[in-house]
Amino acid sequence: MSLLVVEDELRVRAFIARGLGEEGFLVRECADGAEADALLRAERFELVLLDWMLPGLPGLELLKAMRARQDVTPVVMLTARDAVADRVAALNAGADDYLVKPFAFEELLARVRAVTRRASQRVTTRLSYADLVLDPVSRKVLRAGVELSLTAREFSLLQFLLEHAGEVVSRTRIVQAVWEHDFETFSNVVEVYIRYLRAKVDEPFGARLIHTVRGVGYVLRSAP
Repeated sequence: MSLLVVEDELRVRAFIARGLGEEGFLVRECADGAEADALLRAERFELVLLDWMLPGLPGLELLKAMRARQDVTPVVMLTARDAVADRVAALNAGADDYLVKPFAFEELLARVRAVTRRASQRVTTRLSYADLVLDPVSRKVLRAGVELSLTAREFSLLQFLLEHAGEVVSRTRIVQAVWEHDFETFSNVVEVYIRYLRAKVDEPFGARLIHTVRGVGYVLRSAP
């Protein structure tokens, strides 16, 4: 399994790379955000360990650029920034996990294994409901034959709703499946992303598929 460690502190980078190498991972190292961006455009990695404060391009901006071009490579942020606002910003930008320095190597290893395991278990077959089609492999979404442009997080949310089409799913289940973290951290993030999805999936077509079940959650269905 190939991992990219993007960290400008040599001592920390060497510590992580050596430890993961001893566990059998193929580790590439990079100390600059812009160089890491070029590497990610040229090669495929199964996980990125990404520092926030980097020369060339900050880690958060690199993460946003990856998700904007539909690069779904799992990303674990490794940073000394421990404020709740920083965690929320990184997770909303598309990070799959967030670990604050200093950390125990055993915890880092456990999180790397957990994130890569979840990524490998994601559905790889095409999903459809009514005139809506989502292809996890090509990352394309079509409604009534029209291709929709979704962010990485919107895509994950719509994929979860399609996997449970016709079933009412709670906000807690959505957060745990799409953001893979505890609900308390996220306040109204589900409502915000549902609104984003409706603007792209429902409103242009004049027929609602995403419904709110008041006090419970959301359901994807064609009937009102």
